Amino acid sequence: MSEDLGKLRTDFEAVFARPAAGAVRAPGRVNLIGEHTDYNDRFVLPIAIDRQTVALYATRDDRIISFHSRQADAPGSIDLTQPITPGEPPWANYCKGVAAGLIAAGVKLVGCDVMFDSNVPLGGGLSSSAALEVAAALAMLAAAGRLGAIPDQELALICQKAENEFAGAPCGIMDQSVAIMAKAGKALLLDCRSGKTRHVPFDSPDVVLLVADTQVKHDIGGAGYPLRRRQSHAAAEKLAVRALRDVAERRLADAAAAGILAGKELMRARHVVSEIARTLQAVEALEAGDIMLFGELMYASHESLRDDYEVSCEELDAIVELAERCDGVYGARMTGGGFGGCAIILADARNAQAIGESIAAGFAERFGRRCPIFPTRPCAGAGTIRL
Repeated sequence: MSEDLGKLRTDFEAVFARPAAGAVRAPGRVNLIGEHTDYNDRFVLPIAIDRQTVALYATRDDRIISFHSRQADAPGSIDLTQPITPGEPPWANYCKGVAAGLIAAGVKLVGCDVMFDSNVPLGGGLSSSAALEVAAALAMLAAAGRLGAIPDQELALICQKAENEFAGAPCGIMDQSVAIMAKAGKALLLDCRSGKTRHVPFDSPDVVLLVADTQVKHDIGGAGYPLRRRQSHAAAEKLAVRALRDVAERRLADAAAAGILAGKELMRARHVVSEIARTLQAVEALEAGDIMLFGELMYASHESLRDDYEVSCEELDAIVELAERCDGVYGARMTGGGFGGCAIILADARNAQAIGESIAAGFAERFGRRCPIFPTRPCAGAGTIRL
């Protein structure tokens, strides 16, 4: 975003009548595998991508924090002399929640102006909200001279709480964690109960990860996502466990046979339990360099999300079907919470362009509109940018 950074600096000066003092960035993410397992306390395997949210900042002489975004019409603000509560415009609530969390953690924030710019697709399931939260956190910390004062895991929890409580979106901890802790060339294996992390190689030059955006906007604050959470937690309660991470596949089969679980709750539990197993297999496959097996696990994950968790949609299914027909594709699946958003395709690097064009053409023929497709790579987590 080097050219965009120059434009953002110009916009900052135009709005605030002074230059920015510094800049930070936070990436979007795709989840390679391990979907809807985060709020069931188990493993996820995301990467940070080369789409990001950038924030410029400069301190003020008063106790006001103002937020502007090139992607939003209306600015937001906080008066640090007053309690921080959600309000208008809705997008600024993500930032307000982060500010409240930083103050609760003992950070003495200062008045500052913050301006955001992002090329993470909004509503695409690539964690544009987490990128905003983390960028806001780093900008406010940097303005206060406290950058690095909050440990990574604590900062991720602050940002997650902001999204849960101020924006009303019941997300898990995955998105904020990878935005902060990702490493270039690595996927992040995260245990969502213990917080333990492990970086897994995902840097083969022979393969490319393509991201296909259905442009069907999803909203995890809508009815579908919270319902899946409730169904998963209800299944765990009937199985007398803290979370579905504590259920083995054999026990789930026995519970189904005994009639303890049935219907939607059984379907949701079946996805979660099998997805946890697939995620661990996927890590083993990556560490062994077995791209074929990894791709097979991607397809199996999508089928489970489509059939047992029922969070796919016609457009996502079409992308996976189109990808499966292309030579040089190892695997494909939806990524993110579902109900729209993006799919990912693991492709042979030599055929990646042709594969992307073929999928885009097939999508346009079926739905009569574009499906933007772009390659990405595992990038580093959030940090500062030199102006």
